[in-house]
Amino acid sequence: MPYPPPAYLATTSPSPLIPDRSLYTRIHDASREHIYTYTIPARSGHAFKLPATCILRISTPSGPQVADLNLWSLSNPLEHFWASRTRQLHASHVTVGDRLWSCLPYLRPMVTIIADSLQDIKADEHGARVHDLLGTRCDPYVALMLSGGDDQEGASFDYHCHSNLTRAVLPFGLTERDVHDVLNLFQVTGLDDGGRYFMKKSPAKAGDYIEFFAEIDCLVALSACPGGDLSQWGFGKGKEMESVCRELKVDVFKIEESEKEQVLEGWKAPEAPRYLGMHELKGKESDAMKRVLEQAN
Repeated sequence: MPYPPPAYLATTSPSPLIPDRSLYTRIHDASREHIYTYTIPARSGHAFKLPATCILRISTPSGPQVADLNLWSLSNPLEHFWASRTRQLHASHVTVGDRLWSCLPYLRPMVTIIADSLQDIKADEHGARVHDLLGTRCDPYVALMLSGGDDQEGASFDYHCHSNLTRAVLPFGLTERDVHDVLNLFQVTGLDDGGRYFMKKSPAKAGDYIEFFAEIDCLVALSACPGGDLSQWGFGKGKEMESVCRELKVDVFKIEESEKEQVLEGWKAPEAPRYLGMHELKGKESDAMKRVLEQAN
């Protein structure tokens, strides 16, 4: 019996869910100027600005390593990446042509994936795929909860992805509460017959990468997961875990000015949907909602 149709399909053409292939091919193929690079040491995090119309490459220079990604609007951190809506709009695992969407009331693409060296990897015998939106970041709270609160080594372990992302964004005025559900890059995951989440070793090799085109000005935070390549699992603790952890590399490029106008012909910065209702709010509540929606647009 065939599957039911996908629940979220656009009713217009061109579709916001399926970017203009010729445009993004031009963007990918355009001449680039390298403007930023950073190597994120194993088990640490880093945050940086990504200007609109620039290209972000995240790579595994030394071999397989999972990366946890967060995004915010640079001008308004209330607008951040929305993993669950992205999963509904595209798929549980993303690749070229998919976009990372922001939360309500903004709901616009923040970045579009334009290259992925792992895009030809198909679902394996267990249905597992790469670049995961099913799960989220590791954190010290769940580690303690699962161990019954008696894991003193886990209690003192400060390099879970949640912690790495928290430290990374502090210089930008954000806090732990701003860290949100992630895109797990280079991570292979799936659901078993009982619908339970599982993980497998990352298939990334030295030099593998994924590239994003920035649709808006973004703040990006990235964690080199303490689970490393996930060939072992123990919430980051122990020498065995350290042995499978590697660095990540970040590179940012801008399109050469001599080509930019031609390359970006037809592109425009995305806008939030212009919802004009007030959720049935009246009076002062309605005025407050209007201000929020005006800021979104």
